[in-house]
Amino acid sequence: MASRQYTESSIQVLKGLEPVKQRPGMYTLTHNPTHIIQEVIDNASDEALAGYAKRIHVIVHRDGSVSVIDDGRGIPVGIHPEEKVPAIELVFGRLHAGGKFDKKDGGAYQFAGGLHGVGVAVTNALSKRLEVEVRREKSAWRIAFAEGDVVEPLARIGAAPDTGTWVRVWPEPKYFDVARVPMQDLERLLRSKAVLLPGVEYRLSTEKADGSLESQTWAYRDGMVSYLAEALSEPPVAPYFTGENYVAQDGDFAQGEGAAWAMAWTEEGTCVRESYCNLIPTPAGGAHEAGLRDGVYVAVRNFADLHSMLPKGVKLLPEDVFSRLSFVLSAKILDPQFQGQTKEKLNNRDAVKLVSAMVRDPLELWLNDHVENGRTIAELSIRQAQSRVRSAQRVEKKKTSGVAVLPGKLTDCETDDARRAELFLVEGDSAGGSAKMGRDKEHQAILPLRGKVLNSFETERDRLFANNEIHDIAVALGIDPHGRDDDVDMTRLRYHTVAILADADVDGSHIAVLLLTLFFKHFPKLVEAGHVYIARPPLYRIDVPAQGKSKPLRKLYALDDSELEVIRHKLSKEGVRPESCTISRFKGLGEMNAEQLFETTMNPDTRRMLRVDAGASGWDAMEAKMTMLMAKQETAARRAWIELHGNEAFADV
Repeated sequence: MASRQYTESSIQVLKGLEPVKQRPGMYTLTHNPTHIIQEVIDNASDEALAGYAKRIHVIVHRDGSVSVIDDGRGIPVGIHPEEKVPAIELVFGRLHAGGKFDKKDGGAYQFAGGLHGVGVAVTNALSKRLEVEVRREKSAWRIAFAEGDVVEPLARIGAAPDTGTWVRVWPEPKYFDVARVPMQDLERLLRSKAVLLPGVEYRLSTEKADGSLESQTWAYRDGMVSYLAEALSEPPVAPYFTGENYVAQDGDFAQGEGAAWAMAWTEEGTCVRESYCNLIPTPAGGAHEAGLRDGVYVAVRNFADLHSMLPKGVKLLPEDVFSRLSFVLSAKILDPQFQGQTKEKLNNRDAVKLVSAMVRDPLELWLNDHVENGRTIAELSIRQAQSRVRSAQRVEKKKTSGVAVLPGKLTDCETDDARRAELFLVEGDSAGGSAKMGRDKEHQAILPLRGKVLNSFETERDRLFANNEIHDIAVALGIDPHGRDDDVDMTRLRYHTVAILADADVDGSHIAVLLLTLFFKHFPKLVEAGHVYIARPPLYRIDVPAQGKSKPLRKLYALDDSELEVIRHKLSKEGVRPESCTISRFKGLGEMNAEQLFETTMNPDTRRMLRVDAGASGWDAMEAKMTMLMAKQETAARRAWIELHGNEAFADV
């Protein structure tokens, strides 16, 4: 076997768009090209959101290419003052270049979904060919790319009486599982954009064999409420509640931030729930949905309390009010932080407070102005609460596993409903103490772990309980160790959510890996059912001084260095001097007090957790990787893997 050399020449620097071509899955969804086309549509929609475009036309051509045409301002074509190349070439050919970073008054975009300067550059990188025609300043311009490189330099092609941009994309099939964009995906996307932008016309056309176009158009004058009415299969129990509320002047939030919504409660049928942030669809929800949930819950609960509607012994919970609610929510956030480049989930913690504040008072006012409708909604929520209590009584959480007694160091939760119960496996007694004091004791349990858990990859099942930590975990869960093919009684599971909560350092990562090994190897049914999570505590706390009576002292948290930079950028836009802020780095969970730990890592509305699964490659591939990484006899394979991938490691010193 030839020896592998790890020398200075082994270090490769990927330039231009090469990182996207090498790892496309890090930048976009690769099962089909929908997302790279959506990046172009999002840019056109941002022009509409800014008030400069009224018509957006998408054409699916016979050759598999897709055109996106808008009547906005047109992408700038002049020479960039610093880079000395045409600005349009930077937009399509350079990562992290775009017009949406600057949020100052007078900037090109105050609110926009594309914030990374990555979107259409990814589209270009993953396309065989991409052509752009721009109309602005009385002239028409054209530039063309092939596989991300300029093949037709920018050139003026004539006069133009109007303005706008035409982008035509030929996706490169080798990067995608399926080469063509599904029409239903485009229809759903354009229709939702039309809903969120009343007065803007979205047209989708398909090119036929004779060159003619077959088209359908969406334009909603009534916006979200007409869309929601079409989508619901059952009539609502009360009239639709619609509205919008935005910050009028800078305070805790930036001027213009806020939300618009349409919502309705139904007795039966499937609930319709769609959310957006700056017109970007967020199918995985996020902080803005959590804010809506909180605002709606508080408004309905206050109405029920005011009118003495709650029966004795019944307590309304957020899920009772939310369970039969359908909604379309459109949030506007100055600096949205999405989860990944595909932007499926909004991560801004302050969006919870923002949307809740925007929704709560208007809904509470509406309920009290329409008392009979308010009573109908509150009664529906109360019935959901009563049903939840009855269900919890039928499926009572077990207090023991067999004849075993629950471990003494387990601080259990109060609820008997296992579906609401959460267990946090916390590294160390210090962090465990903070977690115990800060938790929601009604549904959150804490099990502190002392030291590192045994590497259980090669441990026989009947020897697992010799390790105290593994014994306590199994007893607390109520589920015995098992294999993938075993028949497991999942009704014995005492907690629906099992979260690994470890420090964000090397030791914490090691403990998390050992616990993941335990779950993958000996509790695979929990992983398959989606019960296992990794909590993500922040690395930094930013103390922002008070700025007058309207802006009191604030404490902000950043997950990592990139998020820290985003917060710094936002604070600078608010006029906060960088030197006035104090930035602290958490060395471990034990440094957080109970309030901080709950707010950042345990509160369901503001925390960030990653669900554990086997990944797209499946269980067999996962088991092969775990064998190489965790088995004692695989030291040679491990060493070779480390030598091959050592340059990808990030040293946190």
